[in-house]
Amino acid sequence: MKNIFKITLITSFVFAINIPKILAQNPVPAKAQTKTVMMQNCTIHVGNGSVISNGEIDFSNGLITYVGPVTKNFPNNSTVINLEGKHVYPGLISMDNHLGLSDVESIAAVNDYQETGSINPNVRTLVAFNTDSDVIPTVRGNGILISQAAPVGGLISGQSTVFNLDGWNWQDAALKIDDGVWLNWPAMFSNTFSLETMSVVRGKNEKRKESVQELSKLLKESLAYSFNKSPRNLKLEAMIGLFDGTKTLNIRSEIAKEIIEAVQFAKAHQVKKIAIFGGSEAAECADFLKENNIPVVFNGVHEVPTRTDDPVYTNYNLPNVLHKAGIQTVISYGGLGWRTRNLAFLAGTAVASGLDKEQALKMITLNPAQVIGIDKQVGSLEVGKQATLIVSKGDILDMRFSEVQMAYIQGKEVDLNDKQKNLYKKFSQNIGK
Repeated sequence: MKNIFKITLITSFVFAINIPKILAQNPVPAKAQTKTVMMQNCTIHVGNGSVISNGEIDFSNGLITYVGPVTKNFPNNSTVINLEGKHVYPGLISMDNHLGLSDVESIAAVNDYQETGSINPNVRTLVAFNTDSDVIPTVRGNGILISQAAPVGGLISGQSTVFNLDGWNWQDAALKIDDGVWLNWPAMFSNTFSLETMSVVRGKNEKRKESVQELSKLLKESLAYSFNKSPRNLKLEAMIGLFDGTKTLNIRSEIAKEIIEAVQFAKAHQVKKIAIFGGSEAAECADFLKENNIPVVFNGVHEVPTRTDDPVYTNYNLPNVLHKAGIQTVISYGGLGWRTRNLAFLAGTAVASGLDKEQALKMITLNPAQVIGIDKQVGSLEVGKQATLIVSKGDILDMRFSEVQMAYIQGKEVDLNDKQKNLYKKFSQNIGK
């Protein structure tokens, strides 16, 4: 018994002295801004399509106070940073991902982005978001400072929340709570695995009509509930914001005919704000989308086209095609949280395929902010908005030159260290010797 006590005591002591090393894997959340910061002699990419060469951007108490030509004023209690040759961008915004909801996709116990059941509008990613995720700093190091944590599964997956990627907990990090409800529009066709042929067979979705009827019933009941709200029903309560425009109905759909059908369905049920996610065939119904003022969040830039007879560059070109059609377009990765670290390079691919560079930047900054409804706070570098921005040594959209060296969220300077950088530093001392 004494030996067990001694072993336990020694083990506890060893663990205790190593706690700092364990905690060091994840940077400590940034402290609030105390001094005015003045960044000078930099190229400022405003995010609204304009660029200021040899400019200056100042921010105080977390808000931008000046953007324009370099000034000679240096107020007391200010920090002046010379960024000659460097670029300043708004913090990138990643929509529709599992960041903060999953650490290791292959381990079910650490995945918290899907609930059982088909109709779950009351499920909220807000309370599932893990600010201590090791993945978040690795993404932040590539300029992603704001993320929309989205649920998946079923017909109605739940509600997303938009987070700043820095904070002690989800209460601290939340930027816009319950911004939208997620609908997976029932597809006309479905894939099933045939044991006879040992292959995937594509056929008619026999449950589609039933699913649409179920959705229709839910929306009708939710609209009726919005006038009475009694007795309390959490599922119907979660849907009310769709009818007054405080929440967006985020519809996941790929096929042109289904996109049109989904939008018409939502409008017929008095839904005010609608966004299409996926949209690989959005160009086929561009006129309809423009006429109804429906934004498209496209997440397949680096994927092969859905139709085998489409040119291989179809998805590279789609953001530019949608932009020219007058559709508000957002570039996203969708799904896996860790993969969204390459968001800027998706926009870079669109630039290589003909899209204007500042317009591509807008698709990962101001456009997503407008779709979410946070554009008065973030998305561009304008006076009065939050100082959520990044400083890069080179072009943020080009992986050859992109090197994020500084990042600020609401004026707080964020530590850009992460677990992967720590591992690199550790093993670089031994490998090759």
